[in-house]
Amino acid sequence: MLRLEHIQKIYPTGEVLKDVNWEVKTGDRIGLVGVNGAGKSTQLKIIAGEIEPTAGQIVRPSSLKIAYLSQEFDIEETRTVKQEMWQAFQEVREIQKELAIVHHHLENLKDGEDYEPILKKMDRLQRQFEDHNGYELESRIDKLLPDLGFKADDGDRFVSEYSGGWQMRMGLGKILLQSPDLLLLDEPTNHLDLETIEWLEKYLRSLSTPMVIVSHDREFLDRLCTSIVETERGVSTTYLGNYSSYLAQKAEAKAAQGAAFERQQKYIEKQQVFVDRFRASATRSTQAKSREKQLDKIDRIEAPDSDVRTLKFHFPPASRSGRVSVEIKNLTHAYGDQILFLGAKLEIERGDRVAFLGPNGAGKSTLLKMVVGKESYNEGEIVLGHNVLIGYFEQNQAEALDLNKDVFHTIHDDFPKMTHEEVRGVLGKFLFSGDTVFKNVRDLSGGEKARLALAKMLLTPVNFLILDEPTNHLDIPAKEMLEAALREYEGTVAVISHDRYFISQVANKIVEIRDGELCVYAGDYAYYQEKREEETREAKYKAELAAKAAKDAIKKEKEKTKQAEKRQEKQQQKAKAK
Repeated sequence: MLRLEHIQKIYPTGEVLKDVNWEVKTGDRIGLVGVNGAGKSTQLKIIAGEIEPTAGQIVRPSSLKIAYLSQEFDIEETRTVKQEMWQAFQEVREIQKELAIVHHHLENLKDGEDYEPILKKMDRLQRQFEDHNGYELESRIDKLLPDLGFKADDGDRFVSEYSGGWQMRMGLGKILLQSPDLLLLDEPTNHLDLETIEWLEKYLRSLSTPMVIVSHDREFLDRLCTSIVETERGVSTTYLGNYSSYLAQKAEAKAAQGAAFERQQKYIEKQQVFVDRFRASATRSTQAKSREKQLDKIDRIEAPDSDVRTLKFHFPPASRSGRVSVEIKNLTHAYGDQILFLGAKLEIERGDRVAFLGPNGAGKSTLLKMVVGKESYNEGEIVLGHNVLIGYFEQNQAEALDLNKDVFHTIHDDFPKMTHEEVRGVLGKFLFSGDTVFKNVRDLSGGEKARLALAKMLLTPVNFLILDEPTNHLDIPAKEMLEAALREYEGTVAVISHDRYFISQVANKIVEIRDGELCVYAGDYAYYQEKREEETREAKYKAELAAKAAKDAIKKEKEKTKQAEKRQEKQQQKAKAK
């Protein structure tokens, strides 16, 4: 279907892609992985034809239709949902506009004006409209909207009435209406809540369209992908299977490479000892020279990457807090008519690692702001425990950095007692080295800003970490290091995240915000999923019982009415007989 052959891409700032080779076949769902800056989005743009490679070629049929859902999907909030869907049919819309002009012209035809050219133009446009199946497009939109989760009357509502997750569905719907042969998705789960991510997973699995996906959501890649293409140092490697399979295969390949490297090194060392010992020997110099030539011809195995820079840090130790980190009592809060919390209660104990779940707008971030005192509430009480020291990472903390400072002074100005070497040491742990420490904050990528914001928080010892979407903009290696640090952390953690893999690695307690209450699940994410499935089955069973009871009650009522009618009929017959 499509093949990338020896793709190279060089920007003025340096080489991003060196030698990329992989292909898309019918039925493939390929996940592109690699650290931030590895060139994943660049590959999507090359496939989509938005940019040209420096070298190499894309082999594909000329008729191949490619649809590309970028990170910033184009949505106009002043349109209705249906009008937004119609944007998928640009050619048809242009024909409609011309037809409207022609119809207006005919309706306002002046006396004596020749209408033959206008009728010919209308006939030509009408045929074009029919060739594009224009009359079927409205029904195609009507058929697709329920698949995307929209109700029958939602088509006439304005785009602005919907959250980012629903707007993503519209963006996806627009490209699906183009009937693409290949789907390109760049970070489709960004800023989506868990419910929408799970919907997107199931929906994409239901499609037969081949797709290429860039995502840092490991659970999403695990559940969806049939193969993984990793780009490392500009070179691509393909692994069959999902993300977990890729990790296992890569570990095996690295172990095998390491063993082969060690064997070869021992062999080379042994031969070199012989060469060095007998090079000047009168009797064995010929053998020594022969072995030296053989050594020169050996295809050297590279050592496995052990010097790849990774984010590695530990939260600094802090004084111990009391048993209870925070207690929430009868919390009630509302924004206008929207009730977020209604008599909510929660106790977080020292050592708890709590993940807060709930759809966007449920009040997760609001709750954490209330705990740290950044937002007030209507009723109730939030009490911090004894000796609790809070470290708070806001959802937009990376954007709150001073854009006019460089990386070095972002840290040094807040911690002036640190020496230059100490500051550079901390920054080095977060992958800022060399001249990059003097890079201006405004020139940093989203991932670099997130790492710098985390570095700032690291330097203050706290025993209660409150983290609102800390993995936003972090690549997978950075997420893994944060997970490791949080698992080792001895204090209390309250975290909001839509990354299910991150939650499963970090949390030992789940709190779901539901109907104004804080529903506690005293276990990890797998335990939460199991309990929620049980609750869903139980609710379904109760609903079925209630429906059956209602049906039986109606049946009994009908029977009673029928019997009453029979009695009345008998009485009437007796009365007539008299």
